[in-house]
Amino acid sequence: VVVAKELKRRQLRFPILIGGATTSAKHTAVKIAPQYPGPVVHVLDASRSVGVVDRLLSDNLRAEMVADNQQLQSQLLASFQERQKKLVSYADACERSFQTDWTSVAIDQPDFLGVRELDNIPLEEIIPYIDWSPFFMAWELKGKYPAIFADPKVGTAAKELFDDAQALLKEIVATRSLQARAVYGFWPAAADGDDIVLYPDDDRKQELCRFHMLRQQWERQGQDCFRSLADYVAPRASGRADYIGAFACTAGLGAESLVAKYEREHDDVRAIMVKALADRLAEALAELLHQRAREHWGYGKNETLSNEQLIQEKYRGIRPAHGYPACPDHTEKKTLFDLLDADIHAGMTLTENFAMLPAASVSGLYFAHPQARYFAVNSVTRDQVEDYARRKGVSVKEVQRWLAPILGYDV
Repeated sequence: VVVAKELKRRQLRFPILIGGATTSAKHTAVKIAPQYPGPVVHVLDASRSVGVVDRLLSDNLRAEMVADNQQLQSQLLASFQERQKKLVSYADACERSFQTDWTSVAIDQPDFLGVRELDNIPLEEIIPYIDWSPFFMAWELKGKYPAIFADPKVGTAAKELFDDAQALLKEIVATRSLQARAVYGFWPAAADGDDIVLYPDDDRKQELCRFHMLRQQWERQGQDCFRSLADYVAPRASGRADYIGAFACTAGLGAESLVAKYEREHDDVRAIMVKALADRLAEALAELLHQRAREHWGYGKNETLSNEQLIQEKYRGIRPAHGYPACPDHTEKKTLFDLLDADIHAGMTLTENFAMLPAASVSGLYFAHPQARYFAVNSVTRDQVEDYARRKGVSVKEVQRWLAPILGYDV
């Protein structure tokens, strides 16, 4: 939004492409496009940007593409504006929070507290956990693995792409050109309103850190509660001793140099494929790590789930990531990385805008509540933003900057 406004101020009119894992067509239409007179196009994946740019540069295709894009964004904006009528106040949302009977709910104790580091994890251990379906989506091949191979339109291309990926993956494993590292751990925790307080030990006398959470306010049809991730942790007043987990993992160490090698050789296909494979390996490592975490927590020791069942999340607990729908504030990653000492234990760092490096990395929190599920905060009102700023000890303006994609009001 800031960049779009600045480009407009400078009277520039070239197209803006918006992309990345935490962007969306809806946010682009609602928050960015209205701030800029030129074309603003959401691109789902970097691999698709070439086709988009090609159409924007074409004398024959540009006008039609821009018109179609504007029509789609008008529809998304109208839908968003209609939804804003259904936002309840923050006080009302808190009053109607997700409820747990803390006197009877199962709370398991992890078999260790603090962090554990996994260094130079063999890629052979990670590969069986790969979900290949998103790999094909990155190449604009729609279909679910392995059924996509039988698709009459894209099946042949998908199989050729998959075979090429397997050959490159085999080479990467043999040469150890990508390395995987991880750090994870558990801490005593308690909910304090919409914050989650962590303690260094079971004495629970000294606060180690706290994660600030946001709460749903959009009232959908049939909705009976408004969730915050803090609802999944027992409040101290409940008298129950609860715990929370955290993790950071990467399979992208070495990816940058390998991509650079292929780019020097003008092998753009392999350069893109390295990035795609590193992303798949990082997500697979997150799945493997979560499985181990559930075992350490006790309730997952008897799991006998197939990879397909893991992909379908047929297990207890969730692992939401900061910057994603349930906890959309990227700035909370700093607390997470400091807690885990991710730079020391996993070779991972954050940019000034809280993007993770290496790019093929995953991080987040573990929740073991039996009824925990993923949800989207979606939109928040000013009263919640003001409360959130107070809890974080920062200005409302600073919060509005980072929560711009989900603000339910104009700034």
